[in-house]
Amino acid sequence: NKFCMNLRSLPTLVCFLALLTSNFLSILKAEDSSENKNGPYVMGEATRDGIGKFYMGREISKVMGHLGAGWLERPEREQQERTDLLVRNLALSPTDKVVDLGAGSGYFSFRIAPLVPQGKVYAVDISPQMIGIIRSKMKKNKANNVEPIQSTITDIKLEENSADCVLIVDAYHEFSHPKEMVNSIFKILKPGGKLVLIEYRLEDPGIPIKKLHKMSQKQAIKEISSLGLEWEKTSEDLPQQHFMVFRKP
Repeated sequence: NKFCMNLRSLPTLVCFLALLTSNFLSILKAEDSSENKNGPYVMGEATRDGIGKFYMGREISKVMGHLGAGWLERPEREQQERTDLLVRNLALSPTDKVVDLGAGSGYFSFRIAPLVPQGKVYAVDISPQMIGIIRSKMKKNKANNVEPIQSTITDIKLEENSADCVLIVDAYHEFSHPKEMVNSIFKILKPGGKLVLIEYRLEDPGIPIKKLHKMSQKQAIKEISSLGLEWEKTSEDLPQQHFMVFRKP
């Protein structure tokens, strides 16, 4: 009798398994659709300083914006961050074409310009207000080899194979589309050209910067190297920041 009961219940079991499989496939299909919609990004609950968008396990931070221009130009910045050492360690040639990506107020653009007298500095930012600040400083500094470029969130707006060096200082963690921007960096760099990525060290809890505005070396290498740029070295000469160099093969 027990055997007969199991046989009678078999169709019910088969129907249950079919329904379970159907539901499971529907979930997978929905997840695939969400992934296609968001690309490589995962949407989730935003933390206080983030935008609720995650890339390779890292939440992207909010953008500081043009209201932070005063903080970028603070007099004590050179001593706190050794920005003079940062510029010197770029090891630029006089004819280099340098992209200051996320240039902000142009703090580094105008410090790099005298080092490339036969070259050019492209001061690139998505903010029209920041581009306006850079334009006004160009007149004041008489920097004829600085060219402001307003980019989009996915495209630097420069020609392929046109740059010897791309510098990003404390801005990459704010890029809303990091994959697309690194692809754009790869495109505009000359073969053998370098990306210099500067980020506050997440590994050091003593650095008084919000967590989402810092990055670990491991995370940065994972994100950048996945798109074809090869990690070359990391220098820890700066007091608070990683100085990471990536090269286009």
